[in-house]
Amino acid sequence: MILIFFGPPGAGKGTQAKFIAKKLDIIHLSTGDILREILSQKSELSNKLNKIMNSGQLVSDIILNEIVSERINRADCQNGFLLDGYPRTMDQAIFLDKNLQKNNLKINYIIDFIIDDETIMQRIKSRSFTENRNDDNEDVIKTRIKKYQNETKPLSEFYKKKYVTEYNIIDATLGIEKLNNELLKILKIY
Repeated sequence: MILIFFGPPGAGKGTQAKFIAKKLDIIHLSTGDILREILSQKSELSNKLNKIMNSGQLVSDIILNEIVSERINRADCQNGFLLDGYPRTMDQAIFLDKNLQKNNLKINYIIDFIIDDETIMQRIKSRSFTENRNDDNEDVIKTRIKKYQNETKPLSEFYKKKYVTEYNIIDATLGIEKLNNELLKILKIY
């Protein structure tokens, strides 16, 4: 099974992705986690990514497409995977579709997490303290929200039209347990 969790930073995608991936026994692929793993390695790519991410900018489509493509083609993704934070641009969505088609795979569910900007700010500020993340300061959060609204949010229409039966909206302002239950209903996991 292949799922995409789509929504702004701070919407709860990561928390819910971990829960659902465990329930379905599939790999949770968070682009943030993948990028942080690369950052922990000392390389030319990690230095480049560090500068980009600390400024609040998003990693280019070319770099991210290559990283995600390599990751979803690993053996541990054969039974399915959940993408969290990718795709975030039209180019990435088209790249992903072509990659999946080439491998005779299809997206089973797209979950679009809907949440207001004020709640996002509160959640990310709280997360920055508990997870000690230096990429979660207020200016970076504002930049990430603006980038999401301008570059990623328009993908909602693409997914609504292309994946009519697979596309689902969820209210991300719900508490964790309510979100868990809503997702279980959508995914028909009992």
